[in-house]
Amino acid sequence: MAVYLITGGAGFIGRHLIRELQGAGHEVRVLDSLVEQVHAAGPGAPLPASVEFFRGDVRDHSLVGRAVRGVDGVFHLAAEVGVGQSMYEVSRYVGANDLGTAVLLEAALEADLRRIVVASSMSIYGEGLYRTGDGRFVEDASRRPADVQSGLWDPVGPEGEPLQPAPTPESKRPDLASVYALTKYAQERLVLMLAAARGIEAVGLRLFNVFGPGQALSNPYTGVLAIFASRLLNGQPPLVYEDGRQLRDFVHVGDVARAFRLAMERPGVAGDVFNIASGRNRTVVEIGEALARAMGREDLEPRILNQARAGDIRHCVADTGHAERGLGFRAERQLEDALGELVEAVSVQKAHDGVQEAHRELQRRGLVV
Repeated sequence: MAVYLITGGAGFIGRHLIRELQGAGHEVRVLDSLVEQVHAAGPGAPLPASVEFFRGDVRDHSLVGRAVRGVDGVFHLAAEVGVGQSMYEVSRYVGANDLGTAVLLEAALEADLRRIVVASSMSIYGEGLYRTGDGRFVEDASRRPADVQSGLWDPVGPEGEPLQPAPTPESKRPDLASVYALTKYAQERLVLMLAAARGIEAVGLRLFNVFGPGQALSNPYTGVLAIFASRLLNGQPPLVYEDGRQLRDFVHVGDVARAFRLAMERPGVAGDVFNIASGRNRTVVEIGEALARAMGREDLEPRILNQARAGDIRHCVADTGHAERGLGFRAERQLEDALGELVEAVSVQKAHDGVQEAHRELQRRGLVV
């Protein structure tokens, strides 16, 4: 039996990770500031009585020092999340994500722990990997603002040729398109670099679109399924940016929790990073339609905005082979099989629909084109 600290452990993924770790016989501590935007309806169900809880900011040196004392490992999940908001609340994201990680590392590197697992993000890739018609890979595909403003949503190749999305491996070089992506990459690199320099094991998990029961429905900046569910619960159609045909990979939170445990336990993976995804891709508009059907609101068809948000990418589909080989991880819950569980969980909640307000804020700041 080991003792583990989860920063951000009172949040969506953290609560599932608590159950995963306790189910394996481990003791758990949680450090969480209970940010109002995430916990607007309250902190949710109480944490298990067996969990030692430290309430406060991960930038609090003294508090973090007490929280890491005597633990065997740390799961670093604490972060401000959401691409759109990061593009104007810059100091908030950089402070919480990067300074917070620095403070955690200063304390953790002085403690006698074995391994740190950090939650990174698929957003660091920017546009995913693409392939030309003749089979050449393109790692640096991007979209010109003028093209996006004209409704030309898909990136093109160096000669203007059409491109097809390809599974994106961990070796694809980063292309940081948002402040959020930048801070997540800094978190990942800080942990891996400093841990290696000090003889501590570290692993990074690049999470794709996580979904499942327990996600905050009133946070309009993150979790597309939760955002859509919030709209539908309030009798409003999901708002879909661009033409809705952008591809995403949705991975169940229970699978993600298992991936974190494997990343802590698996030998021989120190210093490595892994995509954590389902390996299946769906368009955003398909997701909106499927959720509306599952919630009995087929009358609320997704509203296609034909506008793009600054910092968004078009396609990013996951290559999951490295996680299968290195961690022994493969997603077990596909979206279609888990929608019923998600609908049951959200149907008993009250959700403040802040999506329209968030959209107007992005427009006001010139971050929607």
